[in-house]
Amino acid sequence: MRTFDIPEFYRSPVIGKVKAIRKTGDPRKRDLGPSVLDFGKVRFILPRHFGFCFGVENAIEIAYKAVQENPGKRLWLLSQMIHNPEVNADLTSQGIGFLMDTEGNTLTPMEALAPEDVVIIPAFGTTLEIEARLREIGVDIQRYNTTCPFVEKVWKRAAQLGEKDYSVVIHGKPRHEETRATFSHSSSGAKSMVIKDMAEAEVLAGFIRGTRDWADFDEVFGGRTSPGFRVPEDLERFGVVNQTTMLASDTQAIADHLKSALEARDGGSGERFANTRDTLCYATLDNQTATAAALDLARAEADLAVVVGGYNSSNTSHLVELCEEVLPTWFIRGADEFGEDGSIAHFDLESGNRLVSNDWWPAETRSGVPTVLLTSGASCPDSAVDRVLQSIVERCGGGRDVDDVLRVFAREQATLGA
Repeated sequence: MRTFDIPEFYRSPVIGKVKAIRKTGDPRKRDLGPSVLDFGKVRFILPRHFGFCFGVENAIEIAYKAVQENPGKRLWLLSQMIHNPEVNADLTSQGIGFLMDTEGNTLTPMEALAPEDVVIIPAFGTTLEIEARLREIGVDIQRYNTTCPFVEKVWKRAAQLGEKDYSVVIHGKPRHEETRATFSHSSSGAKSMVIKDMAEAEVLAGFIRGTRDWADFDEVFGGRTSPGFRVPEDLERFGVVNQTTMLASDTQAIADHLKSALEARDGGSGERFANTRDTLCYATLDNQTATAAALDLARAEADLAVVVGGYNSSNTSHLVELCEEVLPTWFIRGADEFGEDGSIAHFDLESGNRLVSNDWWPAETRSGVPTVLLTSGASCPDSAVDRVLQSIVERCGGGRDVDDVLRVFAREQATLGA
């Protein structure tokens, strides 16, 4: 696996060592069981996989390379590099400006750009229309294009489907940058539409099965189909691809549900449904699978979960949803959300608001020692998780020294691997 040159301040003296110990003992990652760090006064359950993924590290490396290689030039990010406030704030401090916000609204007009300006394409990619506009200006959009290779894989698969006369159903959040980019690329070669969740997949399946009237299709999916999209003709044959940060299990469930609708309509023929399972992002899937494995232990031993990441991060929000099924879960963007009065500021997915709670720490524990399932999204630096861990340790007042905890953990892992 390739390693990336990312700034040292994103790395972590605790989380980084835990990951290194696990990698030494199990380089092929066959054991998805969680790591447990026991500080005496508090315990942490850490999933095997969390934090920066391949695509994010690739994007960060390219972005900082752009800064180093272009002194004196104006540098722009098309939109947020990734959905993490710490990373984006540091890039801003390096002199990088933003052309758009996360929903595509203009912050700096394209007319202000000059051909010699440096524009960095974010990890989510961008639309063909924006690419064309930048080329017209004369900006080199390939030199610092950080589009995740797994996002590009989805685009290529959509193009292949179009060549074989399949339509494309995209599972994603309609206003998310990646979904907008994927829809643009997919629509260039295939009839395409976007659905956001299983509830909408069930509605679409109703149309396909004939239990809903096609006359109502635009009322549900209007504005989320490619130009000239016709029903039912353009849903005779299709495949499902996804926004790579969505829950892989949700995308697969949606694909299976729509395939069943086609088979019910066509008498069991599977030729009209394209198998796109290979487009699911392995990094997102690994994080979700590892979190599920950690939750198996957490069900019996943990008192709460803390998930660290940007509040607009799609993959992080899905990890929160997984944890909320099992434990009281607190979604925070970093250690600065801990108040000096013992409170915690956190993001509530249901209301979409940042709230402050005073009763988040457990009054009673399952094992006599507070136990925290701690994880983060793919766009969150290990250093941010480290600071959260150390803040919780400080809250609990003393306990074992970090170096001692890591030595014990290393011995335990060596014993398991023997």
